[in-house]
Amino acid sequence: MGKESHFSRKPRVFVRGIEGHYNLRDELARLRAMPRVVKGREMSFNDGPQAFSRHYVEPVDGVTQTLHIHLEEYAPGGRNQKHGHVNEAAFYILDGEGYEIHDGIRYDWKAGDAVVVHNNCVHQHFNASATRPARALVLKTKPMFMFMNMLFQQQVEPRPKEPAPGAEGFRARDEEADFNHDD
Repeated sequence: MGKESHFSRKPRVFVRGIEGHYNLRDELARLRAMPRVVKGREMSFNDGPQAFSRHYVEPVDGVTQTLHIHLEEYAPGGRNQKHGHVNEAAFYILDGEGYEIHDGIRYDWKAGDAVVVHNNCVHQHFNASATRPARALVLKTKPMFMFMNMLFQQQVEPRPKEPAPGAEGFRARDEEADFNHDD
């Protein structure tokens, strides 16, 4: 007998099952015991030397299952990897100025702007200033796409391994005292 047709009347599973013990009362108790405030001062930036990330909320932390929130800092003249993914992402620009390339089209931004990366868009983020860093708060529903087994990502060009010219020695602002990101 050949392969079964996808038009079969046999029941199909579209969402992976949750395995193990699950009790709503226990889950609510666990969630209520989790911290409600994530202290950014207790976290460090990762990656570099042109694009740095500080991840505040991810499903692995056990605080949320649907959001991924992180802070991106771009060194002067810096950029991140060129990539694409199926989930959307929203960037709120805290400080600096820069631009995006989305599917070959340039979009300029500055502090106070919001940038939306649409589903399935090949994109890259750039700091337009050769002397000042730029920051963006990033919110995305990537965990929901992972849960639905719909997360597809592709790196087109890797993150630079060398500092941007003129930004040698740049370090992400881990130790700053003033979080009011204005000029």
